[in-house]
Amino acid sequence: MATLQISSSLFRSFFLTLCLFAIPSLSSDSDPLQDFCVGDLKASPSINGFPCKSSVSASDFFFSGLGGPLNTSNANGVSVAPANVLTFPGLNTLGLSMNNVEFAPGGVNPPHSHPRATEAGIVIEGSVFVGFLTTNNTLFSKVIQAGEMFVVPRGLVHFQWNVGKVKARLITSFNSQLPGSAVLPSTLFGSNPTIPNAVLTKTFRTDDVTVNKLKSKFAV
Repeated sequence: MATLQISSSLFRSFFLTLCLFAIPSLSSDSDPLQDFCVGDLKASPSINGFPCKSSVSASDFFFSGLGGPLNTSNANGVSVAPANVLTFPGLNTLGLSMNNVEFAPGGVNPPHSHPRATEAGIVIEGSVFVGFLTTNNTLFSKVIQAGEMFVVPRGLVHFQWNVGKVKARLITSFNSQLPGSAVLPSTLFGSNPTIPNAVLTKTFRTDDVTVNKLKSKFAV
């Protein structure tokens, strides 16, 4: 009888543990516990964002920073204006953010990933080649026009390229107040401290001369 009681107790504990681990996470950021929590950017962030400001006003819930035009006179021919918790504190704890992305003709938003969010976007003007790569190295891509949307699953490497002869513009959204961005070229060749050349030459099957040239281009 004692053996049966112990087995029953172990079973109940095991079942409860399974139930706890089976509860799904339905969003990228944690759910808020109040109507809003406008971030106090002067304080240090916690696991779910910044502490709340003690006093708020209507202006905390409006943002004009997504307008353009943006300056795309750079090596990649692209510029991004973010509306995330760091630029728009009203988004704090709400689990969303947006970007205005503008391209010069031929401009490229280089391969990158957002470790904390899925991305959805819509082309506002121009023709943009959008692609993302799965973890088995399959490329999904398409040229999309104004009014068409795309989605990039969370954490996957993706890129955008203006294939038109005029400027292009995207508005993108994320299910995180601060999705983060790991841009592959600058991450690999512009890190601080730098990744050892031995790692990069072996990874890309090249030599020190090539790696050093690339590092010089992405040095901070």
